[in-house]
Amino acid sequence: MEIAKALSIREEIVKERVGLTSNYAAAYAVKAVDVDVIAAYPITPQTTIIEKLAELVANGEIDAEYIPVESEHSALSAVVGAAAAGARVFTATSAQGLEFMHEVLHIASGLRLPIVMAVPGRALSAPISIHGDYQDIMNARDSGWIMLIASTAQEVYDSIIMAYRIAEDNRVLVPVMVSYDGFLMSHTTEPVELYHEDYVRKFTPRNLNRLKLDPRKPITIGVIASPDWYYEIKYQVVNALKESRGVIKEIHGEFNKTFGTNYDIVERYMLDDADYVLITYGGASSGNAKEAVRRARERGLRAGVLRIRLFRPFPVDEVVSSIKDAKMVAVVDRALSPGSTYEGPVFSDVVTALYSKGIEKPVISVVHGISQRTMLADDFYNLYKTLDEYARTGEYPRKTIFLGLRG
Repeated sequence: MEIAKALSIREEIVKERVGLTSNYAAAYAVKAVDVDVIAAYPITPQTTIIEKLAELVANGEIDAEYIPVESEHSALSAVVGAAAAGARVFTATSAQGLEFMHEVLHIASGLRLPIVMAVPGRALSAPISIHGDYQDIMNARDSGWIMLIASTAQEVYDSIIMAYRIAEDNRVLVPVMVSYDGFLMSHTTEPVELYHEDYVRKFTPRNLNRLKLDPRKPITIGVIASPDWYYEIKYQVVNALKESRGVIKEIHGEFNKTFGTNYDIVERYMLDDADYVLITYGGASSGNAKEAVRRARERGLRAGVLRIRLFRPFPVDEVVSSIKDAKMVAVVDRALSPGSTYEGPVFSDVVTALYSKGIEKPVISVVHGISQRTMLADDFYNLYKTLDEYARTGEYPRKTIFLGLRG
């Protein structure tokens, strides 16, 4: 979109520019889309989302039913019931809370319910850690949810608005999870432009035509399925996610046109001529990687960053087209997949995507930032230098590099 046109659009639609944490940005997005039911249980670093929402409901700024439940399992169960009855719903959680919900994650997707949930990522116990990484998110990657990973508070706000359009589209009808860095984003303040709510609600009209529980038109959902039908029903979720890629891109395009933004399902940074590419996700790793790109370019290394914004369904075509001409690629995971051939979960997706297109490419698995281990721009700059060395020698490791791990 032309810069002048985008600025003109935003002058009209932006109500105010305020300092917000990503958690508060999530809460204000929920307010803007006018939800009916909120259910959640507090857990660090998610708690301030639902604290803010409870305040907004108590003050009459959101006309919604707020359900204080006794657990995360109950929180998702409550919005499953509300969504099945036709309500627009929201919940949020992190870490052990997401694991406690895990059973219900599959129920929500299997029932094709358009639930939206925010998940600031956090390390999993044991040992106990309240700090941020994406191990909790990766444990949910096969549960049938669409998963977006944001890198700024503004993107959290915008992504939750888009999530309602995506989830409630009759061509999709699966739940959407919006994730971002625990603490490094959830509890740090950034400038966020909040939109006039009339524009947001015009962009997110309610889907009144989806199937829902209604005593005037009785239907049955969630019943036991025999082996004759279970397979077909589960395949519908698989197919819905597969087909949702086009809808997600379409809705991103509509959002960009309406709100003067420039989102895509991946973010490309200085990739046009890049020999060495880091693939990242989330806020901290992506931001520091971009700074490393600038340093590398100043020193003659043609470096670039590809940030995964849509994680499920995995953006195969966009990833492959972005890295196919690179000499060497490294996937920087902020999560662990213990016992796998390579311990970086997104690395496995990237390698599979390349293989599916018949492309052989040197790709390095890197893990960093576990439980918020500090990730410096220097770490990523040195990684670019290492990729350059691998490319010149033709030798590179066939195992995961655990960057920042003490010996």
